Amino acid sequence: MDPTALTTGRLLLRPFEPRDAEETYKACQDQAIQRWTVIPSPYTRADAELFTRKLSPAGWQDDTMYNFAVLLRDGGTLVGALGVNRRSPGTYEVGFWTATGHRGAGYTTEAVLRAARWAFTELSADRLEWRAEIGNSASRAVALRAGFRMEGDQRSALLNKGVRLDTWTGALLPSDLGLPGTRPRRPAADVGAAP
Repeated sequence: MDPTALTTGRLLLRPFEPRDAEETYKACQDQAIQRWTVIPSPYTRADAELFTRKLSPAGWQDDTMYNFAVLLRDGGTLVGALGVNRRSPGTYEVGFWTATGHRGAGYTTEAVLRAARWAFTELSADRLEWRAEIGNSASRAVALRAGFRMEGDQRSALLNKGVRLDTWTGALLPSDLGLPGTRPRRPAADVGAAP
């Protein structure tokens, strides 16, 4: 897919570029980002260069991973990162981090909602999943504010820095945002009902 930029009232979400390496490196020195996300720890300048120059562009090229730098529209300051990753046909997973000093302003929720609409309309997603290690209450709060329905806990569902971790999981469907899905859906209550 060709790299795409998205906007909201306050934000610009655009594919990461090599010029984002230094700000990404600085933001990822935050211990909370290193603790709760799957980025390397310690996070080096070489990691930031690899992510912005190679991994992010490669994901767009092979249609597996769409990483966005989340920037303020007035000034271009990096406030976070958001990725939409393909898991299976029609199913994608969203992940994100927010830079210190920009938390609590609603930027990440705004970015997640914009990216969800894009995934449902442009990627033909029928399901957007979210998962975080149990205990990552900040990530869970963003998911809940964005309308994700919590679906439970998964044991040993996340491999992070060589350790298997239990996760909270949730999902957002197109209908949650008033959008049509690409395929018919039969909710559990309809199972066994006459056709």
